[in-house]
Amino acid sequence: MLCGATLPPAAQAQSASDPTDTVIISGSRSEHKAFESPYSISVVGADALRAAGPMVNLSEALDEVPGLVANLRNNYAQDLQISSRGFGARATFGIRGLRLYTDGIPATMPDGQGQVSHFDIAGAQRIEVLRGPFSALYGANSGGVISLVSAAPTAASYGVDVDVGSNALRQVRLGVESPLGGGWNIRAQGSYFDTDGVREHSEARRSLGNLRLGWDGERDHVVLLVNSVDQPAQDPLGLTRQQFDADPWQTTPEAIDFDTRKTSTQTQAGVSWRHRFADSGALRESALTAYAGQRAIWQWQSIPPAAQANPNQSGGVIDLGRNYSGVDARLTWVWDRLSLIAGVATEAQSEARRGYENFTGSPPNPVLGVTGALRRDESNDMRSTDVYAQAEWQIDAQWAATLGLRSGRLKFDSVDHYLANGDDSGDASYRYNTPVAALQWLPDKNWNLYVSVGEGFESPTLAELAYRPDGASGFNDALRPQTSRQIELGAKWRDVPRGIAVEAALFRADTENEFSVYSNSGGRSTYQNVGRTRRSGAELGARWQIDPAWRATLALSYLDAVYRDAFETCAATPCTAAANRALVPAGNRIAGTMEKSGFASLAWRAPDSTEVALEVRLQGAMPVNDLNSDFSPTATVAGVRIGHDFRIGPGTLSLLARIDNLSDVTYAGSVIVNEGNGRFFETAAARNWLLAARWRMPF
Repeated sequence: MLCGATLPPAAQAQSASDPTDTVIISGSRSEHKAFESPYSISVVGADALRAAGPMVNLSEALDEVPGLVANLRNNYAQDLQISSRGFGARATFGIRGLRLYTDGIPATMPDGQGQVSHFDIAGAQRIEVLRGPFSALYGANSGGVISLVSAAPTAASYGVDVDVGSNALRQVRLGVESPLGGGWNIRAQGSYFDTDGVREHSEARRSLGNLRLGWDGERDHVVLLVNSVDQPAQDPLGLTRQQFDADPWQTTPEAIDFDTRKTSTQTQAGVSWRHRFADSGALRESALTAYAGQRAIWQWQSIPPAAQANPNQSGGVIDLGRNYSGVDARLTWVWDRLSLIAGVATEAQSEARRGYENFTGSPPNPVLGVTGALRRDESNDMRSTDVYAQAEWQIDAQWAATLGLRSGRLKFDSVDHYLANGDDSGDASYRYNTPVAALQWLPDKNWNLYVSVGEGFESPTLAELAYRPDGASGFNDALRPQTSRQIELGAKWRDVPRGIAVEAALFRADTENEFSVYSNSGGRSTYQNVGRTRRSGAELGARWQIDPAWRATLALSYLDAVYRDAFETCAATPCTAAANRALVPAGNRIAGTMEKSGFASLAWRAPDSTEVALEVRLQGAMPVNDLNSDFSPTATVAGVRIGHDFRIGPGTLSLLARIDNLSDVTYAGSVIVNEGNGRFFETAAARNWLLAARWRMPF
């Protein structure tokens, strides 16, 4: 896709040195140094990924990215909670409002829902995080972009990783990689992870396999990725404020009664191919990406049998099977001071969604937490076609301009096969154009000042279109797309001899037809447009290599995300009764957004490769719902780590020890936004430890 493919080995070697010289692809879709880009982009390198934890969750190492919130929910039955400048914060399922990629292959479904459980963090060379207007060039549902770039094998070796930690965390990872001759290389990794979780009924297991096959020719670079993940997990559900205050480590009784749980599986394959032309005039490069996959979800919820007596209720068990695929092709032209990239992309998604009662038998003694009678059966399809172009003009030695446009069409279709509760079939189609532009001034090699503007577009997902807020049968075809206008002012400065790099940005995004949950109860979520919102704020990121031994990192973010129009939301069921609706006043904060967040670290590395570091993270308060009736508490948590590499014959043994939440702070690591039962709070881990051993042996 637009973020391109893996960098060639020469570029990888360069990016491993000075972070300001890191060569990235995100944003420009061609190789650029991160420092010279006219947008906010952060790079998390391989060393940071490996030092951050067991490399299970993408959230482990993203705290150092300003403007990005990545909350570990400590509930593997739910996906990570990730937002960029407030986009994606309202998601009640999956990762919403951001585009996710691994080696240019999407991890975001065509309709905008994403997940990252299959990301091969252990095989990553870096992760690029793009924020701001230029993310709109990645298509609909792009409030930001997270792109993992894998490392090409350079030597033959095998590896064994073992992790143990608090809450019965255990992980074993086996891997082998090698150049194969003739330009070919391969990496294969498999891992098994399990944990008891931080609360009762939160056990989880994950089996993950990743295969990367690469080929580098004189003018070609090809990467084939195949991955598979199988993850069964118990769901402890959230806690009400009363439960959280009384005992944050308890589990909601309904989770035990209904044995709430979720199993998700996914298998995906994708290929990216870049070809560099010779003797073709201005035409320099072509790129092609294609992918396909299957995803299945089985989830048992805690919906009471009495609620399922409603004929419109779709049951308490979700059975979802999804097939998806996509192709992206582009060409690059380069003239004296002008470059142009143009391409076309198409994606498709089809799913079979069924719902069942989560009980058998009749009152007073039903059997709970099992699969009962069918209550929902539908087929859903989504198609998108996009064309895009981006031009960069080097006006002179100090000034440069960038202009881009993406134009797309999306079509949704749903056919209801279960008509006992009415016909929920329907269709919807949308068109969009998202232009972006930037002007930058580089007065010397140490300064980059820029302004970028753009428009964003976010379509409803299939799940958001499924039900009408008024309770009637049929598609929610009144739901309009969400659009935004964004502006960013940025500055990047570095002093290479002193090892200092600083980036800062001011931004504002004005959105119309913002999506929000109207009701969320009985297993049926409905959505509405709530008018205008505004997200404005500031970000600061800094790195300082104080001397060869000492290194400091800082990331600070401020976000003011508010509703600019008043609107009604459902406060109790049935929502059709006026007394059960509440007014959300203009000026309320957008649910799930974090006003203040920060990260700081200080690391010392000895000549013998021992490294010791102190890390501090600030998590600001988050409103649990649109009414702002409650907020998660602010928390400041600290952690320490120590690592050392041992040479044992031809092999290397790397040891890592971490203690997180040193002062044993009790806080909510995340909130379940607009949860209909008031069970908003998900407790973060108490003081916890991790021991990791990673053995690498050449052959």
